[in-house]
Amino acid sequence: MSGESFSWHEFLGRWQEEWIPREDEDDGQTVVPQGRPGATEAAIVAAEERLGRRLPPSYRAFLAVSDGWHVDETAGVYQLGGAEDIDWFQDPHGMTQLYQENLGDDPREEDVLLAGMWRRALRLETDSDMSHALLDPGDSDQDGEWALYVYQGWSGELPRRYVSFRAYMEAKYRGFQADRAGRPGFVNATTRIQDAQVDEGRLLALRGRYEEALPLLEEAMSFGRPRSATLLNQLRQLLTPRNAQGYGNLVADTRYLPEILPVEAMTPAHGAWRPGGDDHWLRMMAARGADRETAETVLSAMRDGTHRYAPPGPWGRAVAEARESARWGATDAAWRVLREALALWDAPGPLLIAPIGLLADPVLGPLITAERGREILATPRAGETGPAPEPVPDLDPPGLTWLTEPAANGQQLDGYRCVWVEGVDPARLPALIGEEGAELSAPAHRRMMPWRAPDPHEREGLELWEDRAVVSVGRTAEAWAFAFDGHSRRHLDKRFLSPASAASSSGRAVVVWRDPGRSSPRRHPAAFHLSVAEQGEELYAFTVRGTEIQRSGVIPEALDPARLFRPQDSETSRELRLLEAMHTELGLSLPRFAVTQGRLNTFTTRSWTRAPRAGEGFAYALFVRHRP
Repeated sequence: MSGESFSWHEFLGRWQEEWIPREDEDDGQTVVPQGRPGATEAAIVAAEERLGRRLPPSYRAFLAVSDGWHVDETAGVYQLGGAEDIDWFQDPHGMTQLYQENLGDDPREEDVLLAGMWRRALRLETDSDMSHALLDPGDSDQDGEWALYVYQGWSGELPRRYVSFRAYMEAKYRGFQADRAGRPGFVNATTRIQDAQVDEGRLLALRGRYEEALPLLEEAMSFGRPRSATLLNQLRQLLTPRNAQGYGNLVADTRYLPEILPVEAMTPAHGAWRPGGDDHWLRMMAARGADRETAETVLSAMRDGTHRYAPPGPWGRAVAEARESARWGATDAAWRVLREALALWDAPGPLLIAPIGLLADPVLGPLITAERGREILATPRAGETGPAPEPVPDLDPPGLTWLTEPAANGQQLDGYRCVWVEGVDPARLPALIGEEGAELSAPAHRRMMPWRAPDPHEREGLELWEDRAVVSVGRTAEAWAFAFDGHSRRHLDKRFLSPASAASSSGRAVVVWRDPGRSSPRRHPAAFHLSVAEQGEELYAFTVRGTEIQRSGVIPEALDPARLFRPQDSETSRELRLLEAMHTELGLSLPRFAVTQGRLNTFTTRSWTRAPRAGEGFAYALFVRHRP
């Protein structure tokens, strides 16, 4: 019933034929005629002469079929009048002045239209709950249709706009269907058509044709059809992976619980404020049939980062392999493993059409960007066939120069320091350079982990001269283990003690520290340090502070600081040149996505500064900002 084929006779006749009382009405009452016989052309023309305007096409055609209509809303507009009932609204409540006062200096066109609507609108309703249905001749389209605004005075909300009277009536019909969708025996031609669309949308989605499935499921959901929202929300979840969606009673179904409940727990687990806190969320899950103890366990595991997405079968084995790669920073390699295995994913039941449980895994979830979410949806799965989508590009650039670029959130790394150890399992790094008793933490996001180790005054047993760091741990594509501190705010002073020698007990180790300099409270120039050690002995090192260069050992020509740090160049140019040389000469890199957006294990290092020597001055200053 769209486009040129639309018929008010068919549309209204079907609505009347399908009408049954709402659940809050007397089930025994007889069928209420929703419409009345159509108005004659003479009656419509008389109304237009009285109003001084020709009525918009869809409303005029409606009146010719039914001279009024019983909308049957629970609250809002109940009855639309006929040709003799309608009249100009004339803004009896003074809404024009209220809306015009809030336009501001540079109002949007739609806001100007709305502010002027009240005095020029045509009122259609004859019975309502403090609500008005208003046709606005000042808001019209190329077909002569007037926009219809529904204002519910008790809601405190802006009027809802429909592009035409027909659009309004179609929305009310969908609302009528949705209100009764769960009623036993509410089956008619419309419900059968929409349920068939749900089945077709599900099949298209599993075949990777999600773009065709979306409109089918969206329309079915507007009619309130069962299963439509559950299927549609899975598509939406993967198209916008960080936006929460709801899955109703699926949280209580043992077939779907391992995928669904952790995804539902993502929002409360990641610290989003909600009235009532955890208890409110747990009560919501219980109201949907979920076991409270199970929900508490899942929420706790999501919050502390120990949750694991562990589906069965070949897909589950691929997930485990991908997690092992991603937990050490190889996120592109992990995604390639998942991509190859997507076709092996099997739905545990008919209401699941995508592996959305991936999103809740603390290590693998961050890998699912919007682009990768679309790739998942475009991949045939669960035994269905179809063409494979074009693979999305990898996210990690080679080398180190990305350290000078703004991150995805617009922020740029300021000071940073890193230790690379060649051919060593990253799990060994705490033993090599960690503080006493250091162990790897659970995978943590950079913004969720402590941005620094406790200052000496904040932790018992630390000396005031110590400078410990909380570092993210992983492995580069070239098999170097790394420990990266992207929050360094310390000064690279002359008491710096490179951890390169300690890290190199079984192979080469490289240490770099970029100190961007400070303008306050005490100015010091930008500095850059590089040291390389092997078998416990430092091979060479240099530190550049402004124009001063300190060096030791035999430095390879490609890393000669005099060549890399030319006085006439900018700080960024110098840094880029050194980072490029480190990648070319030493084979060093860092996985950008894992370091800036992924989840990596962390530990606290030993101090990066040595104790003051005899006769060497030392001062520790603490600056606290007081807010009035």
